[in-house]
Amino acid sequence: MVHRRARRDRDLCVVGVRTLWRTVGDGEFFCPECGGDRNFRRRTGRRRIVVLGLPVLPRGPVAPIVECAACGSRYGTEVLDHPTTIRFSAMLRDAVHTVALAVLAAGGTEATAVRQVAVGAVRAAGFADCSEDQLLALIEALAADTGRLPGACGERDGLDPCGTALAIELHEALEPLAPHLAPTGREAILLQGARIAVADGPYRPAERAVLETVGRALMICPDDTARLLAATRAAF
Repeated sequence: MVHRRARRDRDLCVVGVRTLWRTVGDGEFFCPECGGDRNFRRRTGRRRIVVLGLPVLPRGPVAPIVECAACGSRYGTEVLDHPTTIRFSAMLRDAVHTVALAVLAAGGTEATAVRQVAVGAVRAAGFADCSEDQLLALIEALAADTGRLPGACGERDGLDPCGTALAIELHEALEPLAPHLAPTGREAILLQGARIAVADGPYRPAERAVLETVGRALMICPDDTARLLAATRAAF
């Protein structure tokens, strides 16, 4: 009854301004109001002067919005920059996997302890079926693919200590994820890589270079990166 009365009063308004919306797309997004993944409608609108409930004169467009199909909340289109829960989980899983491979490529895979820690980290991140053989096969494939990983980390041919291609791999996996993680979450990814590196002893220069690259890609300041690496080494 209340809603019908409000609608009737609006329609009886002599002169006013109303926005007419048009749906131009849809998809799935993370709705802050619902706190989970929901369907959305992407909508554009135009303001019109309304006389006796009838739109007559245009007043120009309004900014596009994203409307939750479940709760009806409306947001600016920047809300779509936040990954869905499923996408976020995949990004986190891939980030840990990439860091593990980078550390192994830098420090070698000869030590059993290193391989075991790496496999444990990757499994915990979501690749439950990961095995040592799979990681070793990926390391060999990456080492053979000179366009993406020109060998183990180290100073060569004027590249930075981590290797330009390997640094790109890390930045591509970590930079899109970093803004959506709390500081403790970013540090946790760095620490997982550090634990792999120290599983067989002190950091090698190439391992440290990789971990410093990880810290930069995760937006961790160099002093905090150094502190975390030192704490991890002391713990082992």
